[in-house]
Parts: sequence; structure tokens; C-alpha cells
Amino acid sequence: MRLCIVSETWSPEINGVAHTLSRLCAELSRQGTSIDLIRPRPRISAHDGQVEHELQVAHIAVPGYGEVQIGLSSPARLRRFWREHRPDVVYLATQGPLGWAARRAAQQLEIAVVAGWHTNFDHYCHDYGVAWLEPATRRYLRHFHNGCALTLVPTHAQAQALRLAGIHDVAVMSRGIDGERFTPQKRDPELRRRWGVGDHQTVALYAGRLAAEKNLTLLQETFDAMRHARPDMAQVIVGDGPLKAQLQKALPDAYFTGFIESDALARHYASADLFLFPSLSETWGNVVPEAMASGLAVVAFDHAASAELIDNGRNGVTLPPGHDAAFRDAAVALCQRPADYARLGRVARLKALEQSWAGIAELFLQHLHHARESYHASTSACRIRSS
Repeated sequence: MRLCIVSETWSPEINGVAHTLSRLCAELSRQGTSIDLIRPRPRISAHDGQVEHELQVAHIAVPGYGEVQIGLSSPARLRRFWREHRPDVVYLATQGPLGWAARRAAQQLEIAVVAGWHTNFDHYCHDYGVAWLEPATRRYLRHFHNGCALTLVPTHAQAQALRLAGIHDVAVMSRGIDGERFTPQKRDPELRRRWGVGDHQTVALYAGRLAAEKNLTLLQETFDAMRHARPDMAQVIVGDGPLKAQLQKALPDAYFTGFIESDALARHYASADLFLFPSLSETWGNVVPEAMASGLAVVAFDHAASAELIDNGRNGVTLPPGHDAAFRDAAVALCQRPADYARLGRVARLKALEQSWAGIAELFLQHLHHARESYHASTSACRIRSS
């Protein structure tokens, strides 16, 4: 099969979508799939060995968030690329202008289109002060996805939500985890000394973008409450974003790493003891299974990856979405019980290891083949009716 991926982000950019696509493509290539790529022109030119043919398009930066790019292209340019390198299926990892142009061009060439639901754009309307745009955003997303042969989402809850929102042909495709990269064996005493903690001090970790959609006010409040209960506890915040300076001012005792590469991230997870994730904006949230595979007890809301992977009280702690006080109280209680968070972390790793990328890639290919067959069957039926 020849697959063309259309995305506004790609490795080595650091975010969940780029990570997911990179790991997925590594497995697809290993299984014999040919991969082409359409993306915005990157700041640093580099060829990905997994990609056979690549088209780079123009882009603009998101205002106030310069590292996020919106791709721009005409359908005509995409049609020229696909006439030269015709794919069997197009996979849209973006719902923006580039995804719209790609969907239009693929329809004109009668190429099956599968879309991924990687970002909750309607949720972001609230986080960035434009809640009045949410109804229009939902209508746009419904129209966009109903023009595709299939929409893939990472969780069953998300699939149900989209069906209730009027989006048809939705299927679940989870995300994988590399249990050899993310492992408790990468615990690093030297790194812990850099954080200023000894062997038996508790370290609570957060990893993710430092941006409005991540519910960082609750993170700050929870870290404050945990520090009050455990004055010797260290707090480590991995990531960067527009709210970094504000969070540094609010949490002067926390250790901020900025963006770090994947191998260093694995050491940071393994060298901590607890993982806090208050965000409700994710469609999946790769950091949750990464932390679980690293042997950490996770405190999160019952949402996205946490809802799929965590059995509350057995391999982590989950709270109903929106119950901020309960989230804070659970984290405070757990940080005072080392035996409990160690036990939760051990069981969490076993659960995370069930999520293999090889199995996810095989399921993805099954969805692509089914979507292609269904699309061509419906296209043929339309031709017969019109003749």
C-alpha cells in the first residue's frame, strides 16, 4: 500500500501528534507500507528516511504560539503531487486549511481519505477566550469529517462523543508505547541530585506544553498543596510554552527543564515517583502511558488515555473531569504514601506494556484497507446510478 500523510507537524518537532505519526510510520515502513508526506516547510530542513516522496507547503504561525504552524496549499498543487505519486489512501492528521485542501484534492482524484482526530479544536475555543466560536467550529468539524471515508479516534469515549455530534463512520485506533525506551530501569541518581533530592525523597513530575489548554492553574494549586503536606518533595516540570514564565513565578521552587529530547525525557520519568496530569484537552495524551511505562503512579482525570488505561486505585488514580478539588486532594494524599504510589507504578507499567506499536500499526492498516474498499465501492455505485 502507498499511504500519503498530510500533517502540520512532524518529527523532530516535539508534540503528541508528531510523536504518534513518527512511531506509527516506523512500524508501517517495517511492515512494507510506502509513505509519502505533505507538510508545512520546516524551519530546519531534514529528510525523514521513512518518507519516500515529500511535498512541503507554505505556512503561517499561530498568533501568540509561534512554534505551531498552519499549512497552506491550493488543491491544484496537491493534485499535481498526487498525479505524480498517486497514493492508495490519504491520511489527514490536520483539520485546518491544509487538511481541507487535501480532502478536496483527493475527492477530485477519487482517492480514499481517512482522517485522524488528533486535536480537540472545539475545546480550545474556551481555553483561548473565543467560546463564541465553538458552535461554528463544531459545524465545520462535522462537515470536514463527514467528507472522509473514515475518522479514527484514540478512545471509545471520543468515538461516542463524535457520533452523538453527528459525525459518521468513526472507529477507534489507540496509541502505542515503547516499553524499552520508557522504563523504570532508566532511573538516574545523578539527575535526581541535579534536582536537589536524595534517594528517598518524593519527586512529582508534569510533562507537556505550558499553555492555557493544559489546565495549569490546577497544576499550580496541586503542587502548592503537595508542597504544604510534604515540604521536602521536589517538583519537576518538563516542557515549554507561552505560560512558562507565569508558572515559574507561581512555583519558584519547582525545577523547569524546558523542552527535552526523548531519551532525556525517559530518564526524567523514571527518576520521578508521581506524575500529575490535570489536562482535559487531549484526544489521547502520550505522556500518560509514557509515565505509566516508566513505573510512575499517575494522577489524572478520567479522560482520554487515562480513561482507557487506568483502573482507579489499581494502577493509578483518576478523578471525574472537572472535580478539581478531588484531583488536588488525591495528589496530596498519594504523595504522603510512598508504598501506595510505588505499588501503583509497578502495576501501571504492566498495563502500559499491553499497548504495542506493532499491534496499533496492524490495526491502522486494516482500517485503511477497509476505508479504501468502501470508498471505491460507493464511488462505483454512484457512477452506475448516474449512467
